[in-house]
Amino acid sequence: MLNEAKLFVESMYKELDYDEQTILKRLNEIEQEILTMETYTHTQEELVYGAKMAWRNSNRCIGRFFWDSLTIKDARHIQTEHEFINTIENHIETATNNGKIKPYITIFSPHHPPQIYNNQLIRYAGYADKGDPAEKTITQLAEHLGWQGAHTDFDILPLIYKMSDGDLKYHNYNPEIIKEVPITHDRYPKLQQLGLKWYAVPIISNMDLKIGGITYPTAPFNGWYMVNEIAVRNFTDSYRYNLLESVAEAFEFDTLKNNSFNKDRALVELNDAVYHSFKNEGVSIVDHLTASKQFEMFEKNEYKNGREVTGKWSWLVPSLSPTLVSNYHHGYHNEIKDPNFHYKNTESTGCPFH
Repeated sequence: MLNEAKLFVESMYKELDYDEQTILKRLNEIEQEILTMETYTHTQEELVYGAKMAWRNSNRCIGRFFWDSLTIKDARHIQTEHEFINTIENHIETATNNGKIKPYITIFSPHHPPQIYNNQLIRYAGYADKGDPAEKTITQLAEHLGWQGAHTDFDILPLIYKMSDGDLKYHNYNPEIIKEVPITHDRYPKLQQLGLKWYAVPIISNMDLKIGGITYPTAPFNGWYMVNEIAVRNFTDSYRYNLLESVAEAFEFDTLKNNSFNKDRALVELNDAVYHSFKNEGVSIVDHLTASKQFEMFEKNEYKNGREVTGKWSWLVPSLSPTLVSNYHHGYHNEIKDPNFHYKNTESTGCPFH
């Protein structure tokens, strides 16, 4: 822990132009605290900047250009169930920001924090014949606890949580704080008949935040959506909603034979529908080409500041028209640097902030 604390403090404090005397003083304080308590406490500034650095180091995230805009809610003092629920709902409401999505993280105590069992704070239930197949397990847990959904394709799951000294419970959100976007297409009105929609803000809640040797097990956070995440992955992956055929029928494409290229056309038009549906509702979303250009700017800024950009190539290249973006044509070192976000379940994949 002391070695990791030293690496973090020296890196952060030098980036913020602190002098050597201040750095040595802080390192001495941390060392004494670790020797006495076997842990140490981050200052407010360390917590804030450490969380921002964790986003900057997130290898799977294409949205890192905005790392310094992250808003940090210090919730380390939260102890009661009532405070916890209010803090979570406040995160949803603040991050949603009436559609103008705000990058936001809420960080609870590293010691005996409330546990969140959801993959994301907002997610749709998955049943045997309806909803999101990726959420079947957590849906079964919710039902085991007594929750009952309406059994549609888009039932908002409750928050499933456990206080450090309490039982496993669920909480139904105030529906007024959950913003959803109905998906339509101005040139293909039949798409509306499918009743597609998606929630506005992806708030990841199944990752540990690690800063300078301290692990924060409960630290839900969000950026905003890149359109492909919804249109290509969530809606058309075969193990998710698997809607490519239904969407193609709504677009009145007569065949999905490979050599007709209608699969590609359906995918492009569905991305168009999701993007403009979000924009029409005043909800932040970014297209894949703009996101890639922003990442290119992030790379230039990092190299300018003497920092290597690490990344996982397969997640930084968008899932639609990848050859049109610059980072398709070069690789990255997939070295994991802390501060960073770490999946609790090593089988989980995906971009942390999207």
